[in-house]
Amino acid sequence: MCGAPTEDWSSATSIYDFSATDIDGNVVSLEKYRGNVVIITNVFAEMHAKYAERGLRILAFPSNQFANQEPGTNAEIKQFAQSYNVHFDMFGKIDVNGPDAHPLWKWLKEQPNGRGFLGNGIKWNFTKFLINKEGQVVKRYGPMDDPSVVEQDLPPYLNA
Repeated sequence: MCGAPTEDWSSATSIYDFSATDIDGNVVSLEKYRGNVVIITNVFAEMHAKYAERGLRILAFPSNQFANQEPGTNAEIKQFAQSYNVHFDMFGKIDVNGPDAHPLWKWLKEQPNGRGFLGNGIKWNFTKFLINKEGQVVKRYGPMDDPSVVEQDLPPYLNA
């Protein structure tokens, strides 16, 4: 389970109030992403290389809660990602639903722009949250939303 802040997730005001354990086991304060546009996802995305220089950061949180799609250890997941030349930040495997869901994901799902169409639960891998430079959820994308849909929404936030 990823590291989590000791404070109550429901009192958080932005993603900067959270910490998470990265894929190598280091606790990382999400404060380090302040001033960047962030996409938080539980799988990999391919926009990082295209927009990294403009301030986009992609944070991947693998989860094995969907048909056993991420059964490996953090080391195995990291090795798999490296085989695809992944250069964005990866965090340790977490739960995104249920009582053991990481506090960050509990908070994301409860934000006005983070609520799902059919309830707040994460239905499947590929759910993504677009975060503005102030650490607020500006949009949630479902598992079937093509990455190009997310990419179309980026310019106003990257240029802000």
